[in-house]
Amino acid sequence: MNGLILLSVVLALALLGSRLFVVVGVATALCFMLWVDGTGTVLDQLGRIVTKMESLTTKNVFLSIPFFIAAGSIMTKGGIATRLTALASALVGWMPGGLAVASIVACIVFAAISGSSPVTLVAVGAVMFPALLDAGYPKRFSIGIITSAGSLGCMIPPAIAMLIYAISVQGTAAVDPADLFFAGLVPALFIAGLLALYAIFVGLSVPGSRSPFDGGALWVALKGAAWALTLPFLVLGGIYGGVFTPTEAGAVAFAASVIISTLIHQDVPFRKLPSILVEASTLMGSLILIVILAFGLNDFLAEMEAPEVIRGWVEGANMPAWQFMLFTNLILIVLGALMDSISATLVFAPILAPVAINHYGIDPIHFGIVFVVNMEIGYLAPPVATNLFVAAAIFRQPFVEVAKAIIPTLTIICFALIVLIFVPTLSLGPLALREGREPWSTFPWDGKAAEAAVEGPADPERPLTLEEMMKKAKERAAAEQAAAPVDGEAPAEGEAPAEGAAPAEGAAPAEGAAP
Repeated sequence: MNGLILLSVVLALALLGSRLFVVVGVATALCFMLWVDGTGTVLDQLGRIVTKMESLTTKNVFLSIPFFIAAGSIMTKGGIATRLTALASALVGWMPGGLAVASIVACIVFAAISGSSPVTLVAVGAVMFPALLDAGYPKRFSIGIITSAGSLGCMIPPAIAMLIYAISVQGTAAVDPADLFFAGLVPALFIAGLLALYAIFVGLSVPGSRSPFDGGALWVALKGAAWALTLPFLVLGGIYGGVFTPTEAGAVAFAASVIISTLIHQDVPFRKLPSILVEASTLMGSLILIVILAFGLNDFLAEMEAPEVIRGWVEGANMPAWQFMLFTNLILIVLGALMDSISATLVFAPILAPVAINHYGIDPIHFGIVFVVNMEIGYLAPPVATNLFVAAAIFRQPFVEVAKAIIPTLTIICFALIVLIFVPTLSLGPLALREGREPWSTFPWDGKAAEAAVEGPADPERPLTLEEMMKKAKERAAAEQAAAPVDGEAPAEGEAPAEGAAPAEGAAPAEGAAP
């Protein structure tokens, strides 16, 4: 009955066109009131939300997101995207499908500045879509390649999707955002490379898909985009060089984007900065509400012991690790298609990540990268596909047309996801090389790595998890109980009595001991 009430309310809000944060907030409050005893009135639920809002301000990683969103808005309004696309066209325009490949390159570079998938799609798509049509590329291909390449903003550091994942997972599943950024570089370039091969294949059949290489045009484009190119090097170089943290990198990106757009390029007048920041604040405000309310839903799932139930089901199913990962990714793709990717990350990452890491021995960074790629697919998979709605708006095309156009490139990304799942070296190799270790990492096909995780950490410096400490404590207590002699009973043959204990009455002293 309670489930029917919840479903009816959520459907009613959806049919009325309510905002996502309204739906999530009402659903969270109803969950507590219908299933959790003693939670009080609606005002008590609002108190939970206020508490979550207060705790969110203590998460340093979250504080960088407003800066990256503001920086992306300023760069979108300025001419940075146009300069980057001109450089990409001059650099790879001579290839078959060169203009389409240039769109992918421009998306990669712009995503490394803004950290946002929708912002990248808006900035690059507005410039490259008309250019692709003028060059004779099919309309559906042009929509699909730009929309998919724009979604690489989920993977290219400093990706906001990665920051959201780092915020949502705790305990043994916790990851350092800087490590997640570094691990995402090769998978992002791998996906971009597959999309580029597809663009080259299509370009072979388009007569105007390439232009002669012009060194002079390349030099002019390079000079025009020189300041824009300093931004990704500044942000990523500062993070990996230890100059500043990912949180501080957001402030650096914002300050640099303001200086370049207003003082150097002078594309954004100072008088327009307030309106641009108001627009960014509106986007950030809706994001904050979604995050806070999703954290409240996480509290409900924790009180209902959802993680323990899921883990018990997984252990009972006795699936090997490869089946678990395929099953998990199928669920994530469906969830990403039915709800906002940020909400899906905040709700399901804290549940699935500990199971993958503690039960199957999957590396936390590797699982994080796979999860983020699933969220990239969620940005493209209808019906709740954020980037499809953005693409329909900026390309002025029906949503159904955009959904059809995305099918080939979405298939390519799904294929890349399978490779990334079972070849963890693509995500863990760069981190291993940075730390001086062997780059090759194997996937735990039979799940035996989980047994090592339960027995104890391979690295003596890694702290024990709560489960490991409890198991060791039980083993120690059982060993002590077995070693202690029973009152009135002699010790086992060849075994000395416990230190400080007198021999049992009537028992002979141990051999070699003084009477």
